Amino acid sequence: MDEGKLISLTDQDFGSEVLKAEVPVLVDFWAPWCGPCRMAGPVLEKIAEEYSGKVKVCKVNVEEQRQVAIDNGIMSIPTLNFYKNGELVDQMTGVTPNYESDIKKKLDSHLE
Repeated sequence: MDEGKLISLTDQDFGSEVLKAEVPVLVDFWAPWCGPCRMAGPVLEKIAEEYSGKVKVCKVNVEEQRQVAIDNGIMSIPTLNFYKNGELVDQMTGVTPNYESDIKKKLDSHLE
């Protein structure tokens, strides 16, 4: 696991990196042309560092990794999916005014 770093996922490694992870996983479904997605990037990098060792933070470029996006029912971006023990436990779509704190609240609720 790349401690404290955002991990870019592919269709091929999504299962092993997310569904079989031993820690909760936050997956950002995004695209390079999406303005809100680009705004979210630095926040997610900060969260990856702050939650290092407790949560794996990953990114899926929906333009390049379409199958993962389809399999996860992603209809709009940015969408954050929260996985625990291989199961989708929470989701957040869009960038909220309190984006960082909203993500942390969701993460913290799944770490208890």
